[in-house]
Amino acid sequence: MTKFVHLQSKNHSLIIKTDRVPEILHWGAKIAQIDEDLILSTERPISQARLDVDVPLSLCPELGSGHFNAPGIEGHRQGYDWAPVFTCTSIDEQTNSVLFTLVDEVAKLELKIEVMLNPDTDVLQKRTSVTNIGEGQYTLGKLSSTLPLPNHANELMTFHGRWCHEFQTQRQRFEHGGFMQENRRGRTSHENFPGLFVGTNGFSEQLGQVWGFHLGWSGNHQMRADVRSDGRRFVQAGELLLSGEMILEEGETYHSPWLYGCYSNTGLNGISQRFQQFVRDNIVKFPVEKPRPVHLNTWEGIYFDHNPEYIMQMATEAAEMGVERFIIDDGWFIGRDGERAALGDWYLDMKKYPNGLEPVIEHVNQKGMEFGLWIEPEMVSQDSNLWRTHPEWVLGLQGYHQPSGRWQYVLDLQNQDCFNYLFGRLNDLLSLYNITYLKWDMNRELVQPGHQGRPAVHGQTEALYRLVDELNRAHPEVEIESCSSGGGRIDFEILKRTQRFWASDCNDALERQAIQKGMSYFFPPEVMGAHIGPYECHSTNRRHNINMRGVTALSGHMGVELDPVKESQQEKQAFSRYIALHKQYRHLLHSGRCFRIDPVDKNQNIYGVESDDEMLITVCQLAMPDHALPSPLRISCVDVSAKYQVKLVEMPQTSFQLMKQRPQWLDKTLTLSGDNLKEIGLTLPILDPESALIVHLQKI
Repeated sequence: MTKFVHLQSKNHSLIIKTDRVPEILHWGAKIAQIDEDLILSTERPISQARLDVDVPLSLCPELGSGHFNAPGIEGHRQGYDWAPVFTCTSIDEQTNSVLFTLVDEVAKLELKIEVMLNPDTDVLQKRTSVTNIGEGQYTLGKLSSTLPLPNHANELMTFHGRWCHEFQTQRQRFEHGGFMQENRRGRTSHENFPGLFVGTNGFSEQLGQVWGFHLGWSGNHQMRADVRSDGRRFVQAGELLLSGEMILEEGETYHSPWLYGCYSNTGLNGISQRFQQFVRDNIVKFPVEKPRPVHLNTWEGIYFDHNPEYIMQMATEAAEMGVERFIIDDGWFIGRDGERAALGDWYLDMKKYPNGLEPVIEHVNQKGMEFGLWIEPEMVSQDSNLWRTHPEWVLGLQGYHQPSGRWQYVLDLQNQDCFNYLFGRLNDLLSLYNITYLKWDMNRELVQPGHQGRPAVHGQTEALYRLVDELNRAHPEVEIESCSSGGGRIDFEILKRTQRFWASDCNDALERQAIQKGMSYFFPPEVMGAHIGPYECHSTNRRHNINMRGVTALSGHMGVELDPVKESQQEKQAFSRYIALHKQYRHLLHSGRCFRIDPVDKNQNIYGVESDDEMLITVCQLAMPDHALPSPLRISCVDVSAKYQVKLVEMPQTSFQLMKQRPQWLDKTLTLSGDNLKEIGLTLPILDPESALIVHLQKI
């Protein structure tokens, strides 16, 4: 008998029609009640020259029932049972969730489909599991989560990138055919971030209906968005399983990764605000509730050249600038004098640190800062004691030559002896020293990822989670940063066990404007590592004024990436100023609602964060303005019935040369009503290319 499951959240409804299989009828704006005639009103016609029965676009589409685009499940039992057709046997409906159990008695498979609609953030979660309830092995090739879209969702926004160029976006029409991306790099990847958006034509930051998706998984994945020939649309995402990677014995179960979805009728802003709040409430967990400490990381300052006395001098200068956490990067362990040796040998280099690490940590702590350390535990160098002792611990395939990546190889975390060694070394480091922060790096893709000859990306990913989980249980006070040559491992699942992402190895502020914008669609600023780099960026050789560098870093989890000892007094004073500015507003930055404003000038990036009482807005001029005079800054998210104090917080001094006369409000505190700010706006000064200003609004 047909019935409906109606899940409701703060703003949205999810209506699922249940018959032989469950099928979503509506995912979007809230529906007060389901009418009795909804079954009749949603009955589809059956077209000529097709199957003689209606084929639902179910929560797990089946090839065997006539879904020809992308089945939700693929596999076989020694060549048989390759086209299963399921029947729903039970429905466990709770207030904000439902669990469907489906069985194929012929193929001897059981599916469980979990769907949750978060009551506060409107974020939908879905995952599917399959259990082999028959005799013999079942080879699973694919198990993905599928979510439908309405026919008026006709524009697609996806992500691409590479090292030092992450979170780039592109758009395409979504009317026929579809889009598919596959990631086989063994980590979330710079190239194919597992997220996409589908919306009404021309959806923007502030306008349009949009559906957003993110797959929470740190290994291989496949994402696709399809338009069927009958006009129905769907998004499908899941783990990309290598050939023969997932073989289920009788009674064994495989769980797909969680697919997260979100709907908004206020453009991309509505999506990002919901995703960010969901992350804050349900994903990231901080050991201690406190302001996010400002970092100094030593990498771009000293690289492999470690001298304890000099490092303590760096720490002294860092503390004077306002730094609150000091991290020693690569080069502290035995034999690590360059990138080609010593990974895996996680013992302090006593030649570099003859008095041990304790004096450095003690000095850092005495200066009022926490101490952190860089590690890359999943990796091994061929020139290392670990490789020479245990070459069999390398993840790979016997009989083949595996190319190195960054002169290093990956350790097989499913090898229990290897796992125990790594946990032992990390546990000893955290037990011996007062380390409250680990920068956990992972600097290469998985090539020939074999464990005992079998494909092992899934097992490697699960073993990584287990290693981090065990370390967290042993040292719950320690924060961990997920760094993977920058943004190579950024997703919700790794964030469940870490507290920070290094968004990119590129500290070029112009590049970071795009990178951080793309990342902000899914992640709140308090987990986005954003550092002020030196005047000349080491990855692009581009030079930026401190205004551009400081403002860009201010809006994330702030830090500096340089050697403060070598910087001029003027530059250090500028660092101190932006650090102080960040501290002044981080209560808002790290808890408020982030938004972006659609610019009239395509060469501007306008973004901000708001609470109920105040607002911080950044206007960044990325390149030469389109026109001689800038368009007014019209602020749509203000309370039109309230009044605001409006004050300039930051302005590039170099831009003043562009104006014979600058707007007088730059030197005053204005009082403006919300409707004035929304409808008329604030006249902006003329900005240099690659510079930015910040405006603060305080509700009176």
